[in-house]
Amino acid sequence: MTSEAALVLRLLQERGETLAVAESLTGGLVAAELTSVPGASQSFRGSVTAYATPLKQQVLGVDGALLAERGAVDPDVAGAMAAGVREVLGADWGVSTTGVAGPEPQDGQPVGTVYVAVSGPGGIQKVAGLRLNGGRADIRRESVRSVLELLSGELGENARAQDTEQNGGN
Repeated sequence: MTSEAALVLRLLQERGETLAVAESLTGGLVAAELTSVPGASQSFRGSVTAYATPLKQQVLGVDGALLAERGAVDPDVAGAMAAGVREVLGADWGVSTTGVAGPEPQDGQPVGTVYVAVSGPGGIQKVAGLRLNGGRADIRRESVRSVLELLSGELGENARAQDTEQNGGN
């Protein structure tokens, strides 16, 4: 998985941009994956592990009514977490993970329900819903891989769009 983290960090470094991470079910695993790459400090600003639902509101600015109505395992909550950590930590990009790793369902959601999100410059906002199988460790590991993959896809798309603009659309 470190190769995906290394790719994300390389793309961010090439662009001169930074990243912040908001984690719930992954409990710091995304940040650990990123910081395992030498030179991560050039682009990685930091992370917030908002494991308890109230912290999502208090620290990351997720709307309390949204959390009360839908719970923490929700695509809009994931998007708000990514946008919130981006703002709180002053980064160009924010990513988030929220979901149910098990062993019990949470907020009416079955084990393996995960949402990962990316928030970036120019209003970029992407959320992916996942239905993962396996044990707790498998679900958490796949959540880390998925959020890094979602971000690398956005960075790649964004880079291609910038290249097209700079080259006159050719």
